[in-house]
Amino acid sequence: MSTEVTPQTSEMKIGAFSMSLAVKDLQASKAFYEKLGYKHFGGNGTNWEILKNGDHVIGLFQGMFEKNILTFNPGWDQSCNKLDSFTDVREIQRQLKAQGIHLTSEADESKTGPGSFTLEDPDGNQILFDQHV
Repeated sequence: MSTEVTPQTSEMKIGAFSMSLAVKDLQASKAFYEKLGYKHFGGNGTNWEILKNGDHVIGLFQGMFEKNILTFNPGWDQSCNKLDSFTDVREIQRQLKAQGIHLTSEADESKTGPGSFTLEDPDGNQILFDQHV
């Protein structure tokens, strides 16, 4: 009896995770999540806010997109600090495409540094990989 080892893709270090929520009223949503213990972490206060409670991060976005989005930030930890080691967004994109995952938008493979791509899970939930470094 022999054991065959199947090559696997390298580990994807996909960085910080947050929920990006499409909200109708930024101030009402911010007030609600502050009651749950979230505190201001970033944003312009006009059409987007980033709130944090411990390691949990949510973004509130008014008029910027239609649906909620699962967001991953390669290169960042949960406090937006640059990681020493991470998988570049273009490498994550290549690995997902090699596995047959359809992307709804793609990062420019000819560039380095910041970039993003999107996809949807089998239930239509939007997923954004958004690298800022």
